[in-house]
Amino acid sequence: MDLHVWLAYFVAAWVIAISPGSGAVLSMTHGLAYGVRHASVTILGLQAGLSIVLLVAGVGVGALLVASATAFTVIKVLGAAYLLWLGWRQWVAPVAADAPSASSQASPGGSALPPGLPSARQRFVLGLFTNVTNPKGIVFMVAVLPQFISPHRPLWLQLLILLVTSVAVDLVVMHGYAWLASRAQRWLASARARRAQNRVFGGVLMAMGASLFMVKRAAA
Repeated sequence: MDLHVWLAYFVAAWVIAISPGSGAVLSMTHGLAYGVRHASVTILGLQAGLSIVLLVAGVGVGALLVASATAFTVIKVLGAAYLLWLGWRQWVAPVAADAPSASSQASPGGSALPPGLPSARQRFVLGLFTNVTNPKGIVFMVAVLPQFISPHRPLWLQLLILLVTSVAVDLVVMHGYAWLASRAQRWLASARARRAQNRVFGGVLMAMGASLFMVKRAAA
């Protein structure tokens, strides 16, 4: 891969990562609720999902999903339903009355133990499915990746470079979102404020889920 091609993709990767989406909302939600350290597992799940989407699009399966009305509809409905469910769970999440913030609670050993913290596996799976069931990501990758892949060079090496670049950039951006959200913990320490936060992020996730029903597949 030529340097100028990689640099162009590097810039595109930053634009893609910074653009608000369900992954950013999930990173901010977990960063605010559990702190950056615990949100890192969620973000790793997001990267696993991103990697799957990129590889699927890169090897051409993504193009098949876009071309096939049935396959695309299944992915779209699954992704929309998942985000609606995730948003509803956030909306109705129980809030302890004026409990200490995530950063102030600690176990006897000194590690943070935020209330209601899902297991590491649950956080990872949440992140993975948030990205892998997003048809917008598949459509976008199918449209973007061909611009940076040369048919005259080994496909696997080019995909590896693009994958590492995308994951590295997204890791930085998602941790940035989580960190910014975690800084707001001191202003969201009351039960009322945390309930409002749950409603805001839950509402955004449900709105994103509903918007997926409007996504159209590319013309064959």
